[in-house]
Amino acid sequence: MPPNPLPNKERMKIQRQHMPEQDAQQRTHNFKEVNLGLPVERARQEALRCIACAKPTCMIECPVGVKVREFLDLILAEDYLGAAAKIREDNALPAITGRVCPQEDQCEGACILNKKGDSLAIGYLERFVADYEQKTGKLGLPPVARKTGKKVAIVGSGPAGLSCAGDLIQKGHEVRVFEALHELGGVLVYGIPEFRLPRDIVRQEIHNLRRMGVEFETNVVVGKTVTIDELMQNERYDAVFIATGAGLPVFLNIPGEHLVGVFSANEFLTRVNLMRGYRFPEYDEPLYDCKDKDVVVIGGGNTAMDAVRTSLRLGAKSAALLYRRSEAEMPARKEEVAHARQEGVDFQMLVNPVEFLGDEHGRLRSVRCQRMELGEPDASGRRRPVPIAGSEFTRPAALAIIAVGTTANPMIQSSTPDLKTNKWRYIEADPETQRTSKRGVFAGGDIVTGGATVILAMGAGRKAAKSVHEYLTTGSW
Repeated sequence: MPPNPLPNKERMKIQRQHMPEQDAQQRTHNFKEVNLGLPVERARQEALRCIACAKPTCMIECPVGVKVREFLDLILAEDYLGAAAKIREDNALPAITGRVCPQEDQCEGACILNKKGDSLAIGYLERFVADYEQKTGKLGLPPVARKTGKKVAIVGSGPAGLSCAGDLIQKGHEVRVFEALHELGGVLVYGIPEFRLPRDIVRQEIHNLRRMGVEFETNVVVGKTVTIDELMQNERYDAVFIATGAGLPVFLNIPGEHLVGVFSANEFLTRVNLMRGYRFPEYDEPLYDCKDKDVVVIGGGNTAMDAVRTSLRLGAKSAALLYRRSEAEMPARKEEVAHARQEGVDFQMLVNPVEFLGDEHGRLRSVRCQRMELGEPDASGRRRPVPIAGSEFTRPAALAIIAVGTTANPMIQSSTPDLKTNKWRYIEADPETQRTSKRGVFAGGDIVTGGATVILAMGAGRKAAKSVHEYLTTGSW
C-alpha cells in the first residue's frame, strides 16, 4: 500500500498549511526567528497534498536535485529521520535551505498543484524534517564511502563550499574547508539575519558535516595566508574548490557616499549578524545608532529586505525601502516582502537616489531622490527605469544602506596568475564541470556567477563535487 492513502481528488481538496509566525508587532523588537516551523500534524497534512505526478518537475527544478517524492513518502510513513537522511543525499544543509531557499521560483514554482491552487509547501516540509532531527538529537546521515586517500581543499565555508564538502566526504575523500573569517558559514552567518536564519542552525549543520568527517579551519585568508599553489604543492592537496563568494559591495557612485551614516549592506549586516553590533557593549562592535532615526535602504533584493527589517529591530523611527523599479520587478522573495510590509517598512517604488546630503559635521541628514517610470526591458528582462524630468525631491535620512549588489573580491585571482578571469574579475569556470583554467582547481557559486541565491551556489557546489570526484578517480583533465 502506498504511503499516501488518499485518492488524488481528496488530496487536492486539502488547503496548503499555514506557517506559524511570530506576531509582527512583537518581532520588530527582537531578533528571534519569524517563522516558527510546522508542527507534526500540519507537516503530515501538507505531505498528503502531493499528488505523485508522473513527471516530478519539483525535483527537476531543484538546483541540487532533492528527491522530493521519496522524502515526502518517508514523512507520511512517520520516518522523519529517514526523510532527513534522504534529503541529505543531495542537500547537505536542509535546515538552511528550508528557511532561505526561494522555493517559489524553483521546486514549488514547478509544482503541478499551482495550476489549480497553491503549490506543495516543499520548503516548509524540508525544514520540518531537519528541525525534527535536531530536536531529537539524532542525525539522519547518508552513508559514507571507504577512504580514497585523496585530499581536497575547499576555499570558503558558504553554501557552495559546504555543499561541495558534503558530497565529497560521502565519496570517501579527505576534505578540509578553509574560512577567512573567525566563524564558519560565509554569507549564511554574516549576510542573513537571525530572524531569518538563526546562527545556531548554521552551526548545527556545520557540526553535522563534521560528524560526517569534514574538517574546518578558520582565520585562513587564501590568497594571503596561503596561496592556491602552496595548498597544492606544499600541502599536497589533490584538488581545490574555490567558493569564496562575491564579497565586494557595489556602490551607487553618486555625491555624498563618503558621509558618516552611509553604509554598504555588507558592512551593516556583517556588523549586526556576525559581530553582534546590536548587543554593544556586550559585544565590542559599535554600530552606527539606528535608534529613533530615519533609515533608508536602497535596493530590491533579499539583502535589501534583510537590511531594512534589521534597522527596524534596531529601533529606527522610520525604515524606507527605495527601489527604482516597481514591486513586480523586485527580486526579493514574496514572503520576505510580505513580512517587511507587516512590520511597517515604507515601500517607495520607482524612486532612485541621486545625492546624499550632509550637515556641517559630515554626517548624513537627507537623500535627494528622483522619481522613475518604466521603459523598455533591459538585458535582465525587466523594464528599464527611466528618470522623470523635474521629479526630484528630498527626504530625511540619518542612515542610508546601499544594497544594490556585490562583485568579486580579487584576492585569490591576483595571487594565482594562471587562473583565468573575465573582465569583471570573476573566475572563469565551465558551467557544467566547474573546472577552471588551472589543472586540479575548480570554482563555483558567486565567485563565478556573481551574486545569486544560496541554493544556486549549493547547486554549483554539487556540480563541482561530481567533477572533482571524476578528476580524482580518472586523473583526466
